[in-house]
Amino acid sequence: MSGLLVSDFDFALPPELIAQQPPAVRGASRMLLLDRNTGAFEDSDFAQLTTFLAPGDLLVLNDTRVIPARLYANRTIVRDREQPTGRIEVLLTEPATPQAPRAPSLRLPSGARVGDEELNPPLAANCWRALVRPGKKVAIGERLIFPAPSGEILLDAEVLERGQFGERLLQFAPTENFFDVLDRIGHMPLPPYIRRDDGIEDRERYQTVFSQEKGSVAAPTAGLHFTPAILDALAAKGIEIARLTLHVGLGTFSPLRVDRLEDVRLHRERYTLTDNAVTAINAAAREGRRIVAVGTTVVRTLEAVAAQAQGRELEPHSGETEIFISPGFQFRLVGAMLTNFHLPQSSLLMLVSAFAGREQVLAAYRHAVEQKYRFFSYGDCMFIR
Repeated sequence: MSGLLVSDFDFALPPELIAQQPPAVRGASRMLLLDRNTGAFEDSDFAQLTTFLAPGDLLVLNDTRVIPARLYANRTIVRDREQPTGRIEVLLTEPATPQAPRAPSLRLPSGARVGDEELNPPLAANCWRALVRPGKKVAIGERLIFPAPSGEILLDAEVLERGQFGERLLQFAPTENFFDVLDRIGHMPLPPYIRRDDGIEDRERYQTVFSQEKGSVAAPTAGLHFTPAILDALAAKGIEIARLTLHVGLGTFSPLRVDRLEDVRLHRERYTLTDNAVTAINAAAREGRRIVAVGTTVVRTLEAVAAQAQGRELEPHSGETEIFISPGFQFRLVGAMLTNFHLPQSSLLMLVSAFAGREQVLAAYRHAVEQKYRFFSYGDCMFIR
């Protein structure tokens, strides 16, 4: 990574190639094959994925589920009485505990999942980190109220802390079914390069078919291509499938604000490895079978826990990672990767470049632009082997 700049990962992308809608049929995406050993690339389709996987491969999915985390609030100003004034956009990014250290990694009992009550309590403090816009107007101590279309106030929060770039810490009043309320009044948090409001179809299409554990504010987009039929075909071919959970958080929305890669620092994201997942991953690693990561979120999780294990077998646990993977990184587990096309100068493009080589990846991206592949969350994908 020495000497590399963020600007070394730039490329020209015509705006019309940024996918604004999902493909008409899930799974009907194009797929660019990239051989990381030779740099050769080839045009294909995602429907052919089974052709490029072999019996005994372990395919690892991220089963996080996107929550409708974009909300609209009214500020309240206290003078003689509280009066609502102005509309504020609030994007919840992660649950948080105010004025307390982050929880240490938690060992999980066999078979436990992040959704279990004892491992994912109902946010007793109801406290969330969030991005607010316009940020300058929202001060510490202010109340934000979140009305339903009928006018009924369903959520009420106080601003506890103020951070940079519109970040706030919000303390919500006790709510019996917080996620149910989000389902009623929240919007799917489509990324800012999708220049439209979210619609009903995004509730399904900005979600993988295998999503299960609520907690992400962005989809693990490489997983959006899969259908139940494709998963069945993979299993029928003898390809093993495992699931882990990494909740995509603030880092997805934060541009890199430094010039040198050595100065990059990413936000932490929460992950969980269950007993079933580590059993499959450890067995594949022991037996020399290829581990295929579906998406950069899976790559980050696998490589973070492998680095922590320092050559030992993985154990089931929950934790957080802020791992930044860039050229020069030594991969321990991942042997192939399915990934979408990423933003210029983004940490995700740097991760892909670490896996397949910066020049080779940028050459493949130039080919994708020339061939008018669709880019970013609702776009096409690459399979790097």
